[in-house]
Amino acid sequence: MCFEVKERDLGGRIGALRTRRGVLETPTLMPVVNPVKNTIRPAELKDDFGLELIITNAYIILKHYGREARDVHEITGFDGTIMTDSGAYQLLIYGGIDTTPEEIVRFQERIRSDIGVILDVPTGGFATKQEAEHTVKETIRRAKESISWREDDTMLWAGPVQGGRYLDLLEFCARAMGELDFQIHPLGSPTQIMEEYDYATLVDMIATAKRALPPERPLHLFGAGHPMMLSLAVALGCDLFDSAAYALFAKDGRYMTQSGTMRVDELEELPCSCPICAKRDAEDFAEVTKEEREGLLARHNLYVVVEELRSIRESIREGTLWEHVESRCRTHPKLYCGLKRLLDYREYLELNDPLVNRVVRGLFFYDEVSMSRPEVYRYKERIASRYSRPKGKDILLLVPMPEEKPFTKSKICNSVKEFFRDREDVHVCFYGDPFGVVPSELSETFPLSQFESAIGLGKAWRESAEAFISTKGYKKVFILGQELKGAKMINSLEELKRVLDPLGSA
Repeated sequence: MCFEVKERDLGGRIGALRTRRGVLETPTLMPVVNPVKNTIRPAELKDDFGLELIITNAYIILKHYGREARDVHEITGFDGTIMTDSGAYQLLIYGGIDTTPEEIVRFQERIRSDIGVILDVPTGGFATKQEAEHTVKETIRRAKESISWREDDTMLWAGPVQGGRYLDLLEFCARAMGELDFQIHPLGSPTQIMEEYDYATLVDMIATAKRALPPERPLHLFGAGHPMMLSLAVALGCDLFDSAAYALFAKDGRYMTQSGTMRVDELEELPCSCPICAKRDAEDFAEVTKEEREGLLARHNLYVVVEELRSIRESIREGTLWEHVESRCRTHPKLYCGLKRLLDYREYLELNDPLVNRVVRGLFFYDEVSMSRPEVYRYKERIASRYSRPKGKDILLLVPMPEEKPFTKSKICNSVKEFFRDREDVHVCFYGDPFGVVPSELSETFPLSQFESAIGLGKAWRESAEAFISTKGYKKVFILGQELKGAKMINSLEELKRVLDPLGSA
């Protein structure tokens, strides 16, 4: 096995990808390096940015250096791990390329690529269903054929998943590729969808591919390199990213931040303290040549992406990836649409999210979106399917969740204990958002008292409370301060005591 998962949070994971040149920590970025001309020397990517992996284009090397090209590490001047693309992007953009699937596979072995990609047929973002079906069938056919062309068993191979926005085709392709001998799976054709800021569709594509592919294989998201969307992709399970955006944006004078992009010539201050920005003022970018400005901006942009990935990995370790994703996705309405689409896959997230992280921290709830995080979904599912009321507790008393935590140490809970100290049949549960109904005996269990919320009482708790009442077999149900189907409302504990006194003790 070439990939080992070390840490998890949501669908995201920190992994160790083993290549013949060493072990790479994921999630990570592969900067796209033009083998002929580059804005940042590849050696700098390792020495200054700490990047151990780059991606370059085998087809461009083939066309520029010929079929007898030397080792790709010598061509690029990079002594880390190198992945080579096959020319499929050029096929998508230009409609044809001057090589064959077999030639480009053998050529990647010849130039000593560490990770190769077969020459698939990209679906693109605007294909018809019929066109997409052709790209899927042809990609699978080429993938099967490519296995017999390999000779170097120390090299890793990537089998792209095509189908684009047609999720049934994408799932079919992912399952077929997952049955073949590949170590990595790039998700093909997301670039045009990301250019349209259609993050909801991107979420659908990633989630569909992840659920259909073998979980032990890394997922590579082609063409993704803007820091503001990386955490959303990681939360769904993407492990590898490649992008030339750091250089392309620089060429156009665009300055990346973790929450968006700015025009550098419109800035009065540099909102960054990376090694480029810490030594300069905004006006310094206007006082250098265009080529120098492009180089400075490319380095700044890359520093921002690298910093974001470090923050994401640390969020996974701390179990705070959800908070990280929420903060990033609220920087743009289209990203927020992607976050809301993520909620459609809460069952997938819960399945992959650890029960308890290495570092246990309280949860933050801001609104209804926050309430869909895996911990809440897991609790509600388990309280519905696994919980039984304590023996002898025939009377349910629902009281509102207090501000104090844990709930059992609250003033309202102490009052209930005092009022009913002579009764053994009253079962106290707390109601409210985000968890719905919390039995008092579970209230100190993580995360039922380890959270902060800006939601207030809300309305979502009602569905959980009504289901709890209808399935747990109580003889009498009372609720303090609210009207609820299946329960008698009381306005005070004194009122409840007067109602219960004629019933006698259990």
